[in-house]
Amino acid sequence: MKSVRHSLIAMLATIALGILQSLAAEPTVVIPLWPGAAPGDKEPIGQEQDQSKPNDGLVAGKKVIRLGNVYKPTISVYQPSADKRTGTAVVVCPGGAYQILAIDLEGTEVCDWLNSVGVTAVLLKYRVPKRPGLEKHTAALQDAQRALGLVRHRASEWGIDAKKVGILGFSAGGHLAAMASNQCDPRSYPSVDDADSVSCRPDFTVLIYPAYLTLKDEGDKIAPEFHLTADTPPTFIAMAEDDPIRVETALFYAIGLKKAKVPFELHIYPTGGHGYGLRRSKDLVTTWPQRVADWMRSRGLIEGN
Repeated sequence: MKSVRHSLIAMLATIALGILQSLAAEPTVVIPLWPGAAPGDKEPIGQEQDQSKPNDGLVAGKKVIRLGNVYKPTISVYQPSADKRTGTAVVVCPGGAYQILAIDLEGTEVCDWLNSVGVTAVLLKYRVPKRPGLEKHTAALQDAQRALGLVRHRASEWGIDAKKVGILGFSAGGHLAAMASNQCDPRSYPSVDDADSVSCRPDFTVLIYPAYLTLKDEGDKIAPEFHLTADTPPTFIAMAEDDPIRVETALFYAIGLKKAKVPFELHIYPTGGHGYGLRRSKDLVTTWPQRVADWMRSRGLIEGN
């Protein structure tokens, strides 16, 4: 009887998610990140398009859009309804190994959920794949820093509290979110306009199955691009113990936060693997949105009990 009840709950959750996705909101505004060419880019690298292949796996029975060849990065602003708006905003960083962006699974679907809890969602379409001769995150970090500054610069225009601007990332996007949380000043590019005169430090950080945070071959030492200090933003981390990325990346990063006296919340679940976004399954790790909402309420970022 219990298994039947669990199956029914899972089925209803899937149906509900499908309905929500069919009613997915459109962005209020889409703007280019840079007034001209992005730093270091001189010419397009190919046509921006979904690079999914017929044999690519499904997630919760659905396809994933794997957007590649992003040459013109943008931010898309998704606003919650006026009666729900809290003033909190989150820049959303999809993952994809710095090669593609899982733009629906870890992007638009997440923006819809954030809107449902009263948060303005800002979907960051950052440059991929990684640029030849540069670190995997170089172009993406420039885009993330620029996005955070733009959101804070236009906060009053978009009904955002400039002191409640966070960042959320998945997999490689989690690495990017952590980078943006630890490398804020100076920026990694020359200033281009007034938006670069305001802080690009996120006020809080959410990392969902983050990648590349530690060095496996060096006893899971924190990767050298991270400089955890007391100024690193409060952080939420969720991951499955059987994640092929290795759960140590979350555990040792959390230990680093503890040593730096940074408030954090860590959730490790027994099963779930990697790359589930917020598509519900039988694995409890896919309840992470509820845990994040609770954490945000506890920090006064959203309302409710």
